[in-house]
Amino acid sequence: MSSPFADYPASAPDEAVLPDGRLRAEYAGLAAVLAGLGTTGLTATAGALAAEGAARGLAVATWADGRQTVRPFSLDPVPWILRADEWARIAAGVQQRHRALNAFLADAYRAAGRRRGDVDRDPEVVRAGVLPGWAVAHSPVRDPDAVAQAWPGQRRATLAGADVIRTASGGWVVTADHLRIPAGLGYALAARDAVRAAAPGLLAAAGDVADPRDALPLLRAGLAAAAPPRCTGAPRLAVLTAGKSDNAWFEHRLLADALGAPLVRAGDLWPRADGGIEAAVDGERLPVDVLYRRFDDGLLGAFRTPVGQPLDGLLTEAVRAGRLGLANVPGNELADDAAGYAWVPQMIRFYLAEEPLLGSVPTWVLASEDQWAQVRGRLHELVVTPVAGYGGRGSVVGPACSAAELAFLQAEVAAAPYRFVAREPVPSTTVPTLVDGVLRPQQADLRVLSVVGPDDDVTALPALLARVTDGPDPAARWSGGGKDTWIVG
Repeated sequence: MSSPFADYPASAPDEAVLPDGRLRAEYAGLAAVLAGLGTTGLTATAGALAAEGAARGLAVATWADGRQTVRPFSLDPVPWILRADEWARIAAGVQQRHRALNAFLADAYRAAGRRRGDVDRDPEVVRAGVLPGWAVAHSPVRDPDAVAQAWPGQRRATLAGADVIRTASGGWVVTADHLRIPAGLGYALAARDAVRAAAPGLLAAAGDVADPRDALPLLRAGLAAAAPPRCTGAPRLAVLTAGKSDNAWFEHRLLADALGAPLVRAGDLWPRADGGIEAAVDGERLPVDVLYRRFDDGLLGAFRTPVGQPLDGLLTEAVRAGRLGLANVPGNELADDAAGYAWVPQMIRFYLAEEPLLGSVPTWVLASEDQWAQVRGRLHELVVTPVAGYGGRGSVVGPACSAAELAFLQAEVAAAPYRFVAREPVPSTTVPTLVDGVLRPQQADLRVLSVVGPDDDVTALPALLARVTDGPDPAARWSGGGKDTWIVG
């Protein structure tokens, strides 16, 4: 039986295979199992994982031209194995970013900009000269109405996500932050369940592997901490979804079930006499203290409750009455858009007085004339992303463009540079991935989630989603597939 790594093109920056073709030490426990499977057995395992995923409804969805396409989430049979010390490094850096970004949101959304009696209403980060005023006050993604959608002192991002890669030099770099409605936990849980059911021999060979379901009590505690101060007793949770039209509908259902919380839509929510809300669930009206909001900010005003009130109005009134906490609070786009990403290292230094523990991709915000001048002649070397291109949408990879495409890009950016950011393409290490029945090195990143707990402490969740990519910029080139990720040691 041929080894699945027999013809693997080993390179230095690979997570599993050394340049001489040997597997790295953390894969030692898996080596015999993979050799026993061979290429044929590994392909059969991939088929079993696909069948298990289909049975569980594991799927991703995208929208294009007004039409939603749902496809299976492709789960690769070779896991990404991460040593515990590497996980500790990543976790510390992700937690640090989460704390700094929450501090920035609190600063930026403080009522009237600062304190009521201050003549200068700019946020502290602007007053200190760390960020330009236009980056906050005049950002197109700042939502003034979001000020009233958090109760006093609430952390606006209960849950945060970060996409992390390891570069060829061995350092860990964050390529994107997610503070609106960060996704990925449900997929990480489903990936492990699918491997446990379809390929139990793989997990058995690995020995002591962290269980991603350990993330659930942490998430539950973080959501409970988002309950308003007037809440007495155990906070009552519900998961808010837009339904099947949402690309992460699969995850909404899975997490609601895992948390033991009802999954509700706008049409299920009613106002209470005390100013709070209640949800109609199986013919009953259940009070809700915290809504785990898996609902896009821009849609909150478009959906109506059974009494005809816009959803955002009902939720805002309940928050103002001190009867509801939203997790996450709307308006966080100010901190996680493509332009906000560029300033996170400065935020860490300003708000926390610490040096960043994880790297960031060199990024230029082209609304700045100086930064636009620095890259005007370099677009062919860079990745150009619209400021509003959340999740890498609309990104153009300069090194992959034809001359005609580059000319169009240059003209488009020159006409309105404030609409774009430019960043260096930073390739990640590779991971062995089954492609057309053969293992090939593919770039990948890790989606890491963190949560604010009861004492305002931030904890990275030990449930990692490895996303396989197919290009030089992981933020822009996700292939729609993933891997189970094992924390060992």
